[in-house]
Amino acid sequence: MLVPSDGVSSGSGKLVAALEQFYSEQVAKRRMVVNKRVEEVVQVAHDLMKHVEAQEPRCLSTLTQAGGRWEGLHILSPHEYQVTIYLNQMGEFNLVDDGTVPGSAVLKLSDGRKRSMSLWVEFITASGYLSSRKMRARFQTLVAQAVEKSQYRDQLRMVGGTSEVRVRIRDTYTLDLTLAFKCYGIWPRSAAHWPELSLPWPGVELAAEVKMSGFTLVSRDCTHLAREKDKDKQDAAITAEGDTWVMVFMEAEDRLLTQGCRKKCLSILKTLRDRHLDLPGNPVSSYVLKTLVLYECEKHPHEWEWDTLSLGDRINGILLQLISCLLCRRCPHYFLPQVDLFRGSPRQSLTQGASQTWRLTRDLLTRTEYLQQC
Repeated sequence: MLVPSDGVSSGSGKLVAALEQFYSEQVAKRRMVVNKRVEEVVQVAHDLMKHVEAQEPRCLSTLTQAGGRWEGLHILSPHEYQVTIYLNQMGEFNLVDDGTVPGSAVLKLSDGRKRSMSLWVEFITASGYLSSRKMRARFQTLVAQAVEKSQYRDQLRMVGGTSEVRVRIRDTYTLDLTLAFKCYGIWPRSAAHWPELSLPWPGVELAAEVKMSGFTLVSRDCTHLAREKDKDKQDAAITAEGDTWVMVFMEAEDRLLTQGCRKKCLSILKTLRDRHLDLPGNPVSSYVLKTLVLYECEKHPHEWEWDTLSLGDRINGILLQLISCLLCRRCPHYFLPQVDLFRGSPRQSLTQGASQTWRLTRDLLTRTEYLQQC
């Protein structure tokens, strides 16, 4: 990547100042829009779950407010919001993380337990696995019925053509409702390699804290993960896919980004993404950016490298890494590097993303006033 070195060094201070202004104006504006939509999303989610609970007492709304934030609500973009419904009674199942479907695990009925004694009896397969797909299908039916009964029904519609539970609100943005089990205080075998002992970041203390926060098993379609070169393995993986639960590390990732200007860096990248990299096929998701920020933390482990004066360098480094990933058509998950975040993305979409990201990076490096035009 050819960038004039003298131009970069002389413009570094101007870029930092421009990023600070961008953060105080454009990022703040994005946050206001999101906060306004969150209010409506929460109202809709509470109303839908009220009807779901009446039909299925095992699915209780866990969307609660604490410290000014809604626990269980995740903002995927200004146009997509996810509400996680945490289920209980996971203790009767054993977690099996054998890598059959990368990034996923299965919940198998504990030895000696009978299916008939389980709270989730109708969702347990003959082999004793709690089927993610069966539970998601039941939940989708319940939410569809709730939409019909909702006081907001004129503004809502179910999104078809997918096994995911998605509701479109006023044809403006999407609410994803996701079933999940929270796994506190345990760490999956697939991520046992983390952290790399040779790397100074995040350090022993923070790493231990992150691992204690655990992870989440969510019911999500992961057919695209079950791809093997060997046909027999592929068939086995696709068959197992319906029973698997996808491993999510949102709390652990957020905990790693609490220090320095890491959160500010991610907020700026998300806003730039919404304005310049919101492309067909969604090659550059907010989660991809979050993953690359985590990798940047490993490359620059010192806290002084994450102060405000270094913000421009970090943004530049992450965007250049994004271009490289898009061109290589691979972006490894931070905790589960065997999982490719670009798996299933159209090649043309990734190529377009690389071109658009390069234009954005070039303009940021050579024209600091470009941020004022964003």
